[in-house]
Amino acid sequence: MKSAHLRFWVLSLMPVLAVADLAFAQGRPGGGAGATTPGTPAPNVPGNPGTRNPTPNIPGTIPGQPQTPGQQLPYPDMNRPIFLSGKVVMDDGSKPPEPVAIERVCNGIVRREQFTDSKGHFSFQLGQNNYAYTDASTSAADGIPNSRGINSVNNMPGMPSRGFSERDLFGCELRASLPGFRSDVVNLANHRAMDNPDLGTIVLHRLGNVEGLTISATSMAAPKDARKAYEKGREAASKGKLEDGQKQLEKAVEVYPKYAVAWYELGKVHQQNKDIEGARKAFGEALKADPKFISPYDNMAQMAAQEQKWDEVADITDRMIRLNPVDFPNAYYLNGVANLNLHRLDAAQKSASYLVSQDTNHRMPRASYLLGIVLAQKQDWNGAATQLRTFIDHAPPGSDLETPKKQLADVERALATKDGSAEKKDDKP
Repeated sequence: MKSAHLRFWVLSLMPVLAVADLAFAQGRPGGGAGATTPGTPAPNVPGNPGTRNPTPNIPGTIPGQPQTPGQQLPYPDMNRPIFLSGKVVMDDGSKPPEPVAIERVCNGIVRREQFTDSKGHFSFQLGQNNYAYTDASTSAADGIPNSRGINSVNNMPGMPSRGFSERDLFGCELRASLPGFRSDVVNLANHRAMDNPDLGTIVLHRLGNVEGLTISATSMAAPKDARKAYEKGREAASKGKLEDGQKQLEKAVEVYPKYAVAWYELGKVHQQNKDIEGARKAFGEALKADPKFISPYDNMAQMAAQEQKWDEVADITDRMIRLNPVDFPNAYYLNGVANLNLHRLDAAQKSASYLVSQDTNHRMPRASYLLGIVLAQKQDWNGAATQLRTFIDHAPPGSDLETPKKQLADVERALATKDGSAEKKDDKP
């Protein structure tokens, strides 16, 4: 294969993968986003290769379970409001320093219901949030969901479009979601509409091998005026009132210059205003205040990747992986892309291979695509063909597969040429 083809592959990598931009579903059994381990079982979503066809929901039966004639659930098959409330605390008994996402997980599908208030409390009616999240790149600290991996719940199997019946909670759990922490889990399968809505306390347990978190230790020392301005700024920004949000966040960091999360939120406002330099400065101040606050690294890596500053991307994602090797699979992916473009093929292969090895349920098919490109660069045609086929087989519906299929054809031709040469060599007397 000519080197010109390989150069084209590197240049085409980013736009092609943007189409197939899936990441691991947040969480594992018994864990929140902070307990995320790549390889979480894939949700039962029609159209996703490798998933089973859902069992039709028969009124009065248990979804997804073998049924016998006349078998009935003890749950009334009636839609009605179901309210839930409770409290989230850290494992030392303190309240969370930042809002924590409350997620409902039903048969592998993650749906964010609400954030806790400033005291760690939550209260909501099930089903009021209109979106399900299947992308780990949605951070619990973001406040504004990442557009990737968001699906209307009306298109999700087993998700009612109008209210809930108690049988809809079969196979559902409630958890808190905070990177760097494992959450207690509340089983909702036996919850009834007339039960006490108070689910009690959900405890977040710190993971021992994680230093980088999406909460900052500096928040605990924030003066009252700074915290009040921060909360107002964050709320305004989440509602699209960017000018008001910026003013309040600037006030927060003026009162308390070491307020890392306020600097981070200010950076996100600058990003939304297309002020890249302002965003970069604010994220830098956040890291100056708290070098282990990992959220700014993620935003900075994304910005650097968009500008194709690959040395910067590699450096930032290296730091992310050292601080938190658990919760940010996208750091491995961007690290692999950066090193590929820098022609550091061994480093690129290491990051891509890790993702592929963990993604046993093919929730992140772009990892296979990246590894396939790296292996083609190293002229490992067998390995490249395997990974490209995996990507094509598991790419989400709607993906543009024209370029990957052409690349697979190139690899297969190179593989056939190699095998043919080997046969001729073996035939020599």
